[in-house]
Amino acid sequence: MFSFGGAEKMAEDLKGCSVSCKLSLDDLQAVCRRERLHCKQLRVNKHNFNDYEVEYLCDYKKSKEEEFYLVKWKGYPESCNTWEPRKNLKCRKLMLQFHEDLEHEQRRQKRRTICPKRLDKDVAWTLVEKAKLRQRLQQWEADLNKTRNHPGRIFVVNEVDLEGPPRDFTYINNYKVGDGIVLNEMAVGCDCKDCFSDPVAGCCPGASLHRLAYTEKGQVRVRAGEPIYECNARCSCGPDCPNRIVQNGIQLDLCIFKTGNGRGWGVRTLQHIRKNTFVMEYVGEIITSDEAEKRGHVYDRQGATYLFDLDYVEDVYTVDAAHHGNISHFVNHSCNPNLQVYNVFIDNLDERLPRIALFSTRSIRAGEELTFDYKMQIDPVDAESTKMDSNFSLAGLPSSPKKRIRVECRCGSDTCRKYLF
Repeated sequence: MFSFGGAEKMAEDLKGCSVSCKLSLDDLQAVCRRERLHCKQLRVNKHNFNDYEVEYLCDYKKSKEEEFYLVKWKGYPESCNTWEPRKNLKCRKLMLQFHEDLEHEQRRQKRRTICPKRLDKDVAWTLVEKAKLRQRLQQWEADLNKTRNHPGRIFVVNEVDLEGPPRDFTYINNYKVGDGIVLNEMAVGCDCKDCFSDPVAGCCPGASLHRLAYTEKGQVRVRAGEPIYECNARCSCGPDCPNRIVQNGIQLDLCIFKTGNGRGWGVRTLQHIRKNTFVMEYVGEIITSDEAEKRGHVYDRQGATYLFDLDYVEDVYTVDAAHHGNISHFVNHSCNPNLQVYNVFIDNLDERLPRIALFSTRSIRAGEELTFDYKMQIDPVDAESTKMDSNFSLAGLPSSPKKRIRVECRCGSDTCRKYLF
């Protein structure tokens, strides 16, 4: 397949990106091992020709006192799987994961959790599918983290079933503008050097007749219903300005996980969150309310919707996060949520197009699921001065449909309303 020099040259070319190759470096390494070719760049030599990487474990059996695993080798088809004695394998983490999956499957089938001498075919099949699923989720996790532009990392886990990544979902960091909609940046900047301690003419919030929304520690201090005006690209202050919170993106490590009670995917925090802390934006495609009405009927038939009305002053635009969105796409509803919606204005001061930010309503411990109320009622505060529609209505639904299908709520809170809408 290659000569000795050919493998060296291909690796060198790849290193310098001077030629294209459909094989990854891992796959090239596997080819060199299989063809017994030396390659310094790929770290393949005569001393490690026979060191193969275990991709995952497929089956298990015990003969007398010796344990064997059926191994899927990385870079090789399943037809090359081989039974290997435990003593020959150096993949402790994969073994631990295999036995955790085995124990979970035995409990699910209400069987004894001791390791059998030989696995039933259906059990072995499930373990292989779990291993393949874990690979797909790890790849999706890597793609999400490659796409995100925020410091907070994204993790993905499914310990419930065999559902993989959503097929028709693209991760985006900012609003995607739909057909026929034009976003014009309208912001004017402030001249402050220190927006918190020494604001000039009230800084950006003051210019809009509102007060600074954040404390010195970056926690929101205005009541729900009051708009937030952050400093923007035209301001004199720097990126560390305490009036730049939402625009700095997600700061927390979050995990997309499969829920165990039929609510699909959810999001949990991997870090402790203080009360009144910015958590994430609700991001998606901006569409007109007329288009949202059409899509809403389609989503109703599918039993799910991701439509969020931008009705700060009038019901003109809607955010649709069904196919384009960020991690907020996976946040579930609760009748007793730990996140609160705020309208935020930064570079665009068009009151019909606020950015939707989710802040914590209380202290949230690491590992806790994040939720917001899809039918969240905003405290009207002073509706006239804030121009807040006292029926802020449906974060997750168009506000104008003539008839909605009733969807049962499964949030499990003591104050559950039993139906989402």
